[in-house]
Amino acid sequence: MDVQPISGASAGAGRRGTGAGRGPLALVLGVLLLLVTACGGSESAGGKGGEKDGGGAAVKNAASQALVTIAPKDGATSVATSGALKITAEKGRLTTVTVADSKGNKVEGRTTADGTAWEPVRHLAAATQYKVHAVAKDAEGRESAKDTTFTTLVPKNTFIGHYTPEDGSTVGVGMPVSLNFSRGITNPEAVERAVRVTAEPSVPIEGHWFGNDRLDFRPEKYWAPGTKVTVRLDLDGVEGRPGVYGKQQKTVRFTIGRSQVSTVDASAKTMKVVRDGKLIKTIPITAGAPSTTTYNGQMVISEKYKVTRMNGATVGFGGEYDIKDVPHAMRLSTSGTFVHGNYWASGSTFGSANVSHGCVGLRDVRGAYDGSTPAAWFYNQSIIGDVVVVKNSKDKQIQPENGLNGWNMPWSEWTA
Repeated sequence: MDVQPISGASAGAGRRGTGAGRGPLALVLGVLLLLVTACGGSESAGGKGGEKDGGGAAVKNAASQALVTIAPKDGATSVATSGALKITAEKGRLTTVTVADSKGNKVEGRTTADGTAWEPVRHLAAATQYKVHAVAKDAEGRESAKDTTFTTLVPKNTFIGHYTPEDGSTVGVGMPVSLNFSRGITNPEAVERAVRVTAEPSVPIEGHWFGNDRLDFRPEKYWAPGTKVTVRLDLDGVEGRPGVYGKQQKTVRFTIGRSQVSTVDASAKTMKVVRDGKLIKTIPITAGAPSTTTYNGQMVISEKYKVTRMNGATVGFGGEYDIKDVPHAMRLSTSGTFVHGNYWASGSTFGSANVSHGCVGLRDVRGAYDGSTPAAWFYNQSIIGDVVVVKNSKDKQIQPENGLNGWNMPWSEWTA
């Protein structure tokens, strides 16, 4: 048999083996080298890059240093309506503060100049749930937020303010805003802050207290005709006296009509009616008798009755008179001064003698059916809030609190 030389076979095998082995080996070595290089390069670059990016992200994503604190605490109940709500920020500044009730009505507040504290500018409403959302930023601009919900107290004792004039009414130029409270007020500043009276066109309006249960507002001079007046009662939650809280949240609007100022001269026994600066009628009158004179001063018509009863016993005159059907009566004072029709005196009395018990009388008929009498004419031409000025009576000036007659108080005293 033929036998190939071993050396030839070895040489051939060696050549084939060398060629085949060098390829895979080189590939393996190359891959290993690439892996070592890639791993080394990745470790080097990735380590340095990761340290840089990771450090930046860590700084950026770090917790804000600002700390928001809200009082009262979350879930608190029976919270006081004044002085309890306070929001502060430490190591930062408040950027957003929202306080709203369950109906979405927002609470107006004020942030301090340094941005570290916020407080409401007015009281909160009673028996109301509020939600608070506050955000603060630290020196790096990182935000921190906090949310709280709390409920204010339910008052055991309350008060309201009975207001004049009525909502939607048109009144005369002398009509003040008058509030009579159902409970005596011992914290008048808080109550007065909760009542806002504005006018269009704008005019300065100031309030004045008569005793502890009445607050009136007026401008320095009579209102201008056509003025629109808005009264906002924000009394809900106001502590008017210890443990007694207001419960009104109401807006009242009224309009000033034409100007009518009527001047009664008790000595001349006449009344001159001036409409928008022009004299439209002079009416003979009878004023208070010498023993029961009529007050001097500016008086505002506060009530109108086509027919009413007048009993002297109700105003300190005992049984001197009790007239059950006084026609065309308009109240000028709380103490019982009226301008009204008079059918029981003779026609010659008017313009010649003062015979009343302090009222201003105009000729009229019993039953108020005759629209042509002076009393009927004046009644029909007058509205609530018109001014009647009495002069030359031998009596003192009427007190400002006797009726809606604050115009008799100097402005400097009214605003003191």
